[in-house]
Amino acid sequence: MSPRRNRPKGAGDPRPGQAAEGAEPSGRYGGFQRAESWQGEQWSVRHVAGASAAGKTYRCPGCDQEIPSGLAHVVAWPEHSGVDERRHWHTACWNAKDRRTTRVRRSRNAPRY
Repeated sequence: MSPRRNRPKGAGDPRPGQAAEGAEPSGRYGGFQRAESWQGEQWSVRHVAGASAAGKTYRCPGCDQEIPSGLAHVVAWPEHSGVDERRHWHTACWNAKDRRTTRVRRSRNAPRY
């Protein structure tokens, strides 16, 4: 016997594969891309799934820690700059960007990248 579903199948949730309102699918990297406003600029923000993030490690500008391969994260860049200014952020760091100080505090023996 299979486990029962807690919700009926079309209970008002968007179907898998459908975008949220105002988001557009990004063909190459998966996830959805949308525009956000931060510090008076428009930013393009793309959520990258863990399966799509395989192969490289990135350094998060919010916490200055590495984002390991295969971890879901956010890619953001200012719209006026284009994709050359892309930065990969931990999802929690991107969500907390307004609560952070402007200066990253590192421990005394942390590497400076």
